[in-house]
Amino acid sequence: MEYIEVIVSGISGDNAEILTAGLIDLGFESFSEESSGLFSAYIPLDAFDIMKVANFLEEKAATLGFTYKVEKIAEQNWNAVWESAYQPVRIGTCFIRAPFHEPDPAAELDLVIEPKMSFGTAHHETTRLMIEALLQIRFDDSLVLDIGTGTGVLGIIAAKLGAKHVVAIDNDEWSFLNAKENASRNNVPGMLVIHGDAADIPAGEYGFILANINRNVLLRDIPVYHSFLGDGGLLLLSGFYEEDLGLISEAAESLGMKQIHHFTLNHWVVVNFKKC
Repeated sequence: MEYIEVIVSGISGDNAEILTAGLIDLGFESFSEESSGLFSAYIPLDAFDIMKVANFLEEKAATLGFTYKVEKIAEQNWNAVWESAYQPVRIGTCFIRAPFHEPDPAAELDLVIEPKMSFGTAHHETTRLMIEALLQIRFDDSLVLDIGTGTGVLGIIAAKLGAKHVVAIDNDEWSFLNAKENASRNNVPGMLVIHGDAADIPAGEYGFILANINRNVLLRDIPVYHSFLGDGGLLLLSGFYEEDLGLISEAAESLGMKQIHHFTLNHWVVVNFKKC
């Protein structure tokens, strides 16, 4: 099968999510993202409506400020191409791989994550930052909430590190199904995966809440997270840039939370707040 590739430069964060959602509506079925504001989208040639795609890209380029190019890709073995491009990731004692990679017997956590179209392969800075932070935490049989779970990788790691029970939520149906598959694949049967958002958080007092989501959603939902967090509980956030840390901190601290620490990688941030 022949494919069309759209290569977009100069876009990230919320704008990338807006563009991706629009391309999915136009029939694009897979995406690859780089850390430098560059990503590619792919659609089968027989599903490609050149006028609709061109009009959409021109409109969004004018408002979001990116550049793009469209190329036709010759027929090839796409599974082989994807497998050759998708590399496993090592973060501390954690080894994250796809099903077609060999396991690492030396890794304390050897996770098999098949991303499909979900976010959370550990290749992006925000997921890496969250995982690095999780590896420093003692979960001690706590109740953990992973909101915006994507592939489920963060919730799976929390379970492997000793969480008593993990609730994972995503409003995207594909991610919801993908997270369920990955939880089963990594032998985490007790991880409850829910198709929903902050309004669907099950009642309970959570010791840890993990949210790797974009800035606007975090700013809207931090009060909700705070209401479900137990006293002394930790709120771990990522999905935004350094310049947005002040807004995020202000929202959390206005509720009486205390910032414990934050770390950055290529201008992305992870920050940890404690409910006092």
